[in-house]
Amino acid sequence: MEKKTFKTEWAGRELTIETGQLANQANGSVTVRYGDTMILATATMEDKDREGIDYLPLMVDYEERFYAAGKIKGSRWVKREGRPSEEGILTGRLIDRSIRPLFDPRIRKDTQVIVTVFSIDEENDPDILSVLGASLALGISNIPFNGPIAGCRVAKKDSEVSINASYEQRKDCDLDVVVVGNKGKINMLEGEISEVPDEEVLNLISKCTPDIESLIDFQEKIIKEIGKEKTEITFPEIDQEVKTKAQKIIDKKLESSTFKKSKGEYKEGMKSIKSELFQEFPDYKNEIDMMLEASMDKLIHIKALGEDERQDGRELDAVRELKGEISLFPRTHGSALFSRGDTQVASSVTLASPGAELFLDTMETTEGRKGFMHHYNFPPYSVGEVRPMRGPGRREIGHGFLAEKALNAIIPKKETFPYTIRVVSETLSSNGSSSMASVCASSLALMDTGVPIKSHVAGIAMGLVTDGKDYKILTDIQGPEDHHGDMDLKVAGTRKGVTAIQMDVKIDGVTLEILKDAFNKARDARFKILDVLEATISEPKPLSPHAPKIKMIKIDPEKIGKVIGSGGKIINEIIDTTGAQIDIEDDGSVSVTSPNEESLKKAIDWIESLTREAKVGDKFEGTVKTITDFGAFIEVLPGQDGLLHKTKAKGPMKVGDKANVIVNRIDDKGRIDLALA
Repeated sequence: MEKKTFKTEWAGRELTIETGQLANQANGSVTVRYGDTMILATATMEDKDREGIDYLPLMVDYEERFYAAGKIKGSRWVKREGRPSEEGILTGRLIDRSIRPLFDPRIRKDTQVIVTVFSIDEENDPDILSVLGASLALGISNIPFNGPIAGCRVAKKDSEVSINASYEQRKDCDLDVVVVGNKGKINMLEGEISEVPDEEVLNLISKCTPDIESLIDFQEKIIKEIGKEKTEITFPEIDQEVKTKAQKIIDKKLESSTFKKSKGEYKEGMKSIKSELFQEFPDYKNEIDMMLEASMDKLIHIKALGEDERQDGRELDAVRELKGEISLFPRTHGSALFSRGDTQVASSVTLASPGAELFLDTMETTEGRKGFMHHYNFPPYSVGEVRPMRGPGRREIGHGFLAEKALNAIIPKKETFPYTIRVVSETLSSNGSSSMASVCASSLALMDTGVPIKSHVAGIAMGLVTDGKDYKILTDIQGPEDHHGDMDLKVAGTRKGVTAIQMDVKIDGVTLEILKDAFNKARDARFKILDVLEATISEPKPLSPHAPKIKMIKIDPEKIGKVIGSGGKIINEIIDTTGAQIDIEDDGSVSVTSPNEESLKKAIDWIESLTREAKVGDKFEGTVKTITDFGAFIEVLPGQDGLLHKTKAKGPMKVGDKANVIVNRIDDKGRIDLALA
């Protein structure tokens, strides 16, 4: 295949696409370079259908390579890249969520998109380039794909707005949002925000439109020039007579069996219809299953658009029953339970010393640390299923990180609250947006612990049904509306503004008008939830008695060695003797963590005595260390001796004697002259 190079200017810098040189056995492959960040995106599809599945078998993998940043993995024992980092998993999900709606869901051929990072500079994040690369690799391939799409990042720091923001522009910013879409529509959002008003968030999202559309035009030119003819996929047709009979049964029973208030009743209704259909048409189970899915999808749309009626009987803007409870578990540092309809999440908080921070070792950073973490679990019993427990998957990691983003805006700075904070959310029952329930439960649990958060954060999931012309926004979507609806928009925030957003769609995208309507209704729902959270606990409690005690002190950085000692001898002696944990920063910040006040005070006094400098007038009970012809050298502080001249002593002294002394004078060389106190 002939090598082709395409260039364009994007956001003031050159963007280069190359094809035909690398990975030519894939159905489609491109390299994307922006600055010195460069990725390879490949798209491959199997020729044959995979048997026995009822879903689109699309896999998206984002491969981080440490060589891309000129680094070797930091582990002493493992130097090879293995399981993707959380950042890598989240980027893979971002790509997946952007491209998945643009495939025909009836496809059963294994399809894989792999993005490999070959080079990374200190300016341009590969994630936006990866979305572009995935779209273009699919676009020039023979794989059926209803693209192209493109992404753009908007960041706001103080009053400065940056489109396609660099790492530096995103550092400590007020808003960092990735927007993906096509011409005139948005199909994916992901962002962390620091209490920015809803209207301003929408306005900033809209600023990405010109840059997205310019990349769409660029891709369309490339696809037109070198794109392969798309493979036509035929889908199996059910026998018309069977289809007619099955549809009659579905039409007769679907609404009465599934439009129920509780998830249990809905599941029983679906199970009953499937049982009857499978018994009647045993040779067409897969086809009947697809008919039933399509019919439920159609019914939810018709009822909402035509009659303002939802599957569980609620008004379109109604939030399900809300309940909050704190101090759930007796020995945790803090805990809470939040329920919204059938969705129920319990969150627990653990506080630890600064030394328990998470050290980051990824392709993009090897020096960062995280002092706040939120982890999310989704056990199978939460949806009434049985499956092996094999650790968190991509979904759990994604949901956990979304809730972490939502809460970051209210977590106190390390300078005022030096604890490492870990929150774990357990999904106990799920029927729609357990990630947003995790935000609410975690907010309650943080206040129950005594973490000085400034306000509560609440989250809500918004849905959409549209026929292409009309649309209706659904507030607080539950399982069937998420599965059969057209949008899942999660918005979290405080009363002041938004702290996190995430949006996925099942259509080609939504307009800014739809997004604005959804944001307004999400704010109304968020305030209702905040009312419940504030009624449950309105301000942080005193710090949990089960939490460790921490005190921060500052010492002269030049005296850190005195605290550590040769080979760590002194600091280990302090730790072993007092039971405290000691963490020292290069700037002289020392945090002392202890299970009780007594050992905390003992350790701090020890450290302060090691780093304290004697001053004129200070009084000490010293120990005689050396006797000379002209007097006694007395240790007044660890490593600091003073001379008590023999003319000032009351009598003979010997090594080991104790003496109450006062600093009489310190000369310009730091030598201490003592007198008896």
